[in-house]
Amino acid sequence: MSPAGEQLVKLPTWLWLARGSWHRVSETASVPGVSVTAIARPTKVVWKLGDGSSVTCRGPGTPYDGGSRTEGSADPGRASPDCGHTYRDSSAGQPSGAYSVSATIHWTITWAGAGDSGIFPGMTTTSTAQVRVAESQALNTRQ
Repeated sequence: MSPAGEQLVKLPTWLWLARGSWHRVSETASVPGVSVTAIARPTKVVWKLGDGSSVTCRGPGTPYDGGSRTEGSADPGRASPDCGHTYRDSSAGQPSGAYSVSATIHWTITWAGAGDSGIFPGMTTTSTAQVRVAESQALNTRQ
C-alpha cells in the first residue's frame, strides 16, 4: 500500500501485490504410468479494506514508485490507475487503532492427465494486515 506506513483520510491509497505473487503456477504429479498436471492462474484480487468497503482488481495493481514529477506519478494525491481506495474515516476508533485489511487472490486451476481433465473452482489464497488510517489536519495562520 502507498503511502508507506499510515494511510491518510481522503488521500488515495494505491493497492498492489508483489509481482512474484501474480503468475501462472504449474505442477505435475506422477506415479508409474500416470501423470497429472495442474496449472493455476490468478484471475482477480479482492481487497477488503476494513472500513466496510472492498475493491476488486483484475490484475496485481500498479506499485507506487514515486516516479518523476513530469509523469505525474509523484503526486501523492493521484489515484492508482488500476487498483486503489480512498479511506473516508480514520481507524482511531477501531480495535488496536487499525483496520484489518485482507487481499484474497482468486485462482482458476485446470488439470489434465490420465486421459481426463477438469477445473478446480473457488480456489483462493488470502493475506491480512493491520492498517492505520490517520486524519491529518492543518491550521492556516495566514491573514
